[in-house]
Amino acid sequence: MIPRETVELILDSARIEDVVGDFVTLKRRGSSYVACCPFHNEKTPSFHVTPSKGIYKCFGCGKAGSAVGFVMEYEHMAYPEALRYLARKYNIEVKEEEESAEQIAARQRSESLMAVSEFARQYFCDRLRDGEGRAVGYRYYRERGIEDATIAQWSLGWAPSGKNSLVEAARAAGYKDEYLVDAGLAIRQEDGTLVDKFRERVMFPIHSVSGRVIAFSGRTLKADNPAKYVNSPETEIYIKSRNLLGIYFAKGEMARQDRCILVEGNVDVVMMHQMGITNVVASCGTSLTEEQIRLIRKFTENITILYDGDKAGLNAALRAIGLILKEGMNPRVVFLPDGDDPDSFSRKHTLEEVRDYLDKNEQDGISFKTGLLLDQAGNDPVKRAGIINEVADTVADIPDAIKRQVYIETVSRMVGIEADIIQERVRKTREAKRRTQDSRRAPQRPQEPEAPQEEPVAASAERLLKREAQILEPSEKELLGFILRYGKSPLQFESDSEFYDPENAQTVAEFIDSALAADDIRFSNPAFEATYQAYFHLYDQGLDQDSIIRKLLDGENREIASVAATLSTEKYELTVHNFSEALTTTDSWLVTYVPRAILVYHDKRISARQLDIYRRLKENPSQEDLLKLMNSLGQLNAIKKTINIKLGRLKK
Repeated sequence: MIPRETVELILDSARIEDVVGDFVTLKRRGSSYVACCPFHNEKTPSFHVTPSKGIYKCFGCGKAGSAVGFVMEYEHMAYPEALRYLARKYNIEVKEEEESAEQIAARQRSESLMAVSEFARQYFCDRLRDGEGRAVGYRYYRERGIEDATIAQWSLGWAPSGKNSLVEAARAAGYKDEYLVDAGLAIRQEDGTLVDKFRERVMFPIHSVSGRVIAFSGRTLKADNPAKYVNSPETEIYIKSRNLLGIYFAKGEMARQDRCILVEGNVDVVMMHQMGITNVVASCGTSLTEEQIRLIRKFTENITILYDGDKAGLNAALRAIGLILKEGMNPRVVFLPDGDDPDSFSRKHTLEEVRDYLDKNEQDGISFKTGLLLDQAGNDPVKRAGIINEVADTVADIPDAIKRQVYIETVSRMVGIEADIIQERVRKTREAKRRTQDSRRAPQRPQEPEAPQEEPVAASAERLLKREAQILEPSEKELLGFILRYGKSPLQFESDSEFYDPENAQTVAEFIDSALAADDIRFSNPAFEATYQAYFHLYDQGLDQDSIIRKLLDGENREIASVAATLSTEKYELTVHNFSEALTTTDSWLVTYVPRAILVYHDKRISARQLDIYRRLKENPSQEDLLKLMNSLGQLNAIKKTINIKLGRLKK
């Protein structure tokens, strides 16, 4: 762990324009800088860097934050990694707080395995350029159309034919045998001798997300060798199910394009990147796993499956669709013309042609699966029924209720069966899975099964909650904007104001907090509520406004940092747009618009409560409940009228 004092030194030393300037070409515009945003594609600069505030903000995609936040976002680093990056940039020594003996040993061992893997990477690269490697390995790469720049970028190499060529070189360089074995680079035979695991193979290093070599994939060039690919075994630094070939090179473009293209082969990945389509990864010679999908989700929720069109590729794609949907992500599928794979297709076409083909031939995952299986079933009614149930079970795995409903309607149209029937199958499948999960969690305490809840009711309730959040969010944003921009400013009400209290003068933040606390109100937007709480945690420590905002921007919670950056800088819309009686000072302006913003928020909250009552009235309540609801509605209407009179929307 990095000591708090060192963290503060790093954050104080980091200059936003220096840090961003390492990755983006900035152009000065007055006291700030502008550039085309590195997080999304654009031609007109909307990315602004403001040194005086130490923040960046894109007015196109909304990305915002401080220097450490930029490094985290651009390099996809965790908070500690980003701090260490900045420490190296500014030559700040980082002395980690004391570790236990076990932690030190584990860290040193991990570093040793990383070091010997890096040695092997360089060794395989060097062997590609001499003798056997150049005659066999380098020729293979060039015949496949892989250029020298790509070979260098991906550190492609050659494992020579000698039984212990790498072992001998590593020993000579001072590496211990145990690390060669534990890193999966060598095998200890029964007689105790050590031999290379990879021999006579072209080598593809596998990088971690941060770019360190953690494993290898070696391809034989011999037609009679049944083991076409040999991959590193699982080690302490490499777990197959959690890593993707090409993720280090693809992560930035995956985030910028908001799409990941998933292929099967090593050469497929390399050739697509060489062509210029760089948001491509492969699953390291294993079937796609949940952990790999979650890794992709760090950068995008959209995955395009680009597998071979043979039977194995189709089956792998169908399985991947289910896994991706289950993780709440969006699968799409593209199949290339017969006989082509991404490697061969990319060599036959230009970049524009490949992109155009992908865009025009993408299919939604569920639609693809439904159509494919129905074609296979033909007119056999039993097979068709089984396939419809299978597709419905796939839809049942989708966690988002609204997305499930959309897919139910899509499948209904495709198979020609009423949506209610498919809906019922989905409901039963979800209920069965829920009960199974409950029994696994608490097998010793069997519980009475809950009454099944009809899907339409659940979907309706979820839509209601989202609708309420939509109603309240603009007002919550305005109130939080006042706090983040003017929180420490005093509110100096005139003596004729209902809020005038010379003995208990309040700041903007205190005034808003008191108004919300009086009704025990919390923001419905989770990010706004988290930022609100974080602000007042720092406010209560006596920090000034600039210090509070700086700590929010530099904090580990990047969602809070993004909200703070956005609302402390943007010129948010005011509730009233009639400026004919414009006020001349910030203080006088605030005493008018802060109370007004609170009134508008209360008005919106009443609208949300009215919406809930209208919903309940449609559910055929009992006579007693009906009277209660109508009474509540009348009270709310009266309060709403009073608020609108104060806002000047209605006359007394």
